[in-house]
Amino acid sequence: MTKVSFISLGCSKNLVDTEVMLHHLHRAGFEVTFEVEEAEIVIINTCGFIESAKQESIDNILDAAELKKWGKCKHIIATGCLVERYREDVMRELPEVEAMVGVGSLEDIAEACRAVLRGERYTSFGDKERSKLGGGRVLTTEPHTAYLKIGEGCDNRCTYCAIPLIRGGFRSRTVEDIVAEAKQLEATGVVELNLIAQDTSRYGLDIYGEYSLARLVREITKETSIPWIRLLYCYPDKITDELIDEMRDNPRLVKYMDIPIQHISDSVLERMNRHGGKALIKSVVKKLRERIPGVTLRTTAMVGFPGETEEDFVELCEFIKEAGFERFGAFTYSAEEDTPAALMEDQIDEQLKQDRYDILMQTQLTVVEEKTASMIGKELTVLCDGWDSVAEIYYGRSEADAPDVDGKVYFYAPKGSVLPGSFVRVHIDEAEDYDLIGSIID
Repeated sequence: MTKVSFISLGCSKNLVDTEVMLHHLHRAGFEVTFEVEEAEIVIINTCGFIESAKQESIDNILDAAELKKWGKCKHIIATGCLVERYREDVMRELPEVEAMVGVGSLEDIAEACRAVLRGERYTSFGDKERSKLGGGRVLTTEPHTAYLKIGEGCDNRCTYCAIPLIRGGFRSRTVEDIVAEAKQLEATGVVELNLIAQDTSRYGLDIYGEYSLARLVREITKETSIPWIRLLYCYPDKITDELIDEMRDNPRLVKYMDIPIQHISDSVLERMNRHGGKALIKSVVKKLRERIPGVTLRTTAMVGFPGETEEDFVELCEFIKEAGFERFGAFTYSAEEDTPAALMEDQIDEQLKQDRYDILMQTQLTVVEEKTASMIGKELTVLCDGWDSVAEIYYGRSEADAPDVDGKVYFYAPKGSVLPGSFVRVHIDEAEDYDLIGSIID
């Protein structure tokens, strides 16, 4: 039986695609190994969002090529966003890649493997606008947590972003289809469900004629017993009063919302073609704070967008301090081919971008240190993710911490006394940057 291994890069949406392809390979009789060095076929599910992600994808392809020299690897297949966007370039510049599968052809991954085993080169790029949404998966996350993709593509057309070019327009899955998958995930032991899409808050507009995320959450709540349901990637201009009320009133919808703002300066937001300016963003943050006591807010921001002045940047830093986001991520602008922003004048120097990034992250660290310090002495419900054998301590997350992107809660308890996937009460004794440290409460 041929052993196949995946290297999945980029976002959680891409990870779900990897899990779908793993399911197709399993059904086709391939043996999946998570040890890349043991695989005869190495598949890299690439990211092509920004320059650093593209370079990471290329580096991983080249690393896999090295395995062909001294390891068991005989074949390399590339899938995902980079090959969807640069299919001709990849085949020409990276001859190590023997097959390519685009984002609209996930179901063809097994045939790609069979082709390279026959010594053939293979490509499959189906219509991404008509690709099947959902499907069976082999989870690669911890068994108790999973991402659930509720839609694909994006209609926002931000001037810096190539996602609509790569993934196509926004397409929602039906409520029934999503609920059915949620029930399947629950049956495998999932106790935390993270709802994702390029723009989760747009869910339902294309097939139901109205924003339907709150309705979807209610149906998942009704049809499953999953304790934690989490919302990621909710755009500020589409956060409805109905959704806010659902988060306030539904005890299983965790009081956590990810709202990517990208900036706060009206002039920058306008050039970005973001829907909603400074006033809307401030209004949404204020409303969430007032109507959902104890809510945790996460956001992302971009520095170095073309034409961003020092005044624009200072305004962003001031807002980050004012808004007090509990969770935060930032990145520097990357000029992407075929996007309007790449052709704009007043492109920012790379060193200045990095300097602004460093200042912004230091600004946020000051906010976070104050927030985490305020947690000392409190008790939290924590979902145990595992045991750190080096530090000899358990680790997990509170409902204020999304997987992969947020901090952790470390807690002392006798080794072997807590199972991963179980909920425990933890008394917080210390705070260290983005993490909390405490002890289990008997």
